[in-house]
Amino acid sequence: MSLAADELLAWYDRAQRDLPWRRRGVSAWQILVSEFMLQQTPVARVEPIWLDWVARWPTPSATAAASAADVLRAWGKLGYPRRAKRLHECATVIATEHGDVVPDDVETLLTLPGVGAYTARAVACFAYGKRVPVVDTNVRRVVARVVHGRADSPASVRDLADVEALLPDDDRAPRFSVAVMELGATVCTARSPRCGLCPLGSCAWRAAGFPPAAEPARRPQRYAGTDRQVRGRLLDVLRARAAPVPRADLDVVWLTDTVQRDRALLSLLTDGLVEQTADGRFALAGEGGAHLDPGAGPLD
Repeated sequence: MSLAADELLAWYDRAQRDLPWRRRGVSAWQILVSEFMLQQTPVARVEPIWLDWVARWPTPSATAAASAADVLRAWGKLGYPRRAKRLHECATVIATEHGDVVPDDVETLLTLPGVGAYTARAVACFAYGKRVPVVDTNVRRVVARVVHGRADSPASVRDLADVEALLPDDDRAPRFSVAVMELGATVCTARSPRCGLCPLGSCAWRAAGFPPAAEPARRPQRYAGTDRQVRGRLLDVLRARAAPVPRADLDVVWLTDTVQRDRALLSLLTDGLVEQTADGRFALAGEGGAHLDPGAGPLD
């Protein structure tokens, strides 16, 4: 069984969400920024921050010229702030080594900081109209159900070949790719799929009577009480300050588990998101002046 391109594209033309990074005139760099931000982050949280970001830093060179601290502040509450650091590094490489132009081929894109297999193909496809398979969890789920009759499918080295075999052999391929992704995000969802709204006349999973997944669904990642939450609290303090802060200002944000708090702070130092000054204070990357090596000794 295949995936009917005509049915899918007709549905996409009338049902697609109006996402700003899909609009005309959006540059390859701005699409790349959206892909960094959308990793493990809902669209609703990304949209306002992306709009502010591309208005402030519309090109790689503009982003590269910003300080690391400004980039971390602009990233706001998107989470996983190492992505912001990698995006800043990526902008610097594009500005200095690629003439401020995002490369258009997958192999070169894969050499950029923070760009993996999915992001490289997404940029080549969505920014440059290349006929390359783009596989995220939504696409993988649609293909598993429609083509293979399974409720879901784990990541596999065969994913790219499976999706490439479904792509139209003409200039519809990029729209087909984003349409499959949209179908998985809005209709063929992981939980409570809205099969009554599916535009596809044939679906192997539906024909098989909707057999359940072979393995139970993974629980959503917990956030409350995790090191991620503690890291976020610590970064919130530093984002709000223009100068390094004493250790006491950080200690008060997480009093329930001081070992966890110290571990979270050390991880921020190790990741290069936070600096410790020579006199023992803390600041966002680039704002600490002369600073200590996080591996050189204790934090207090």
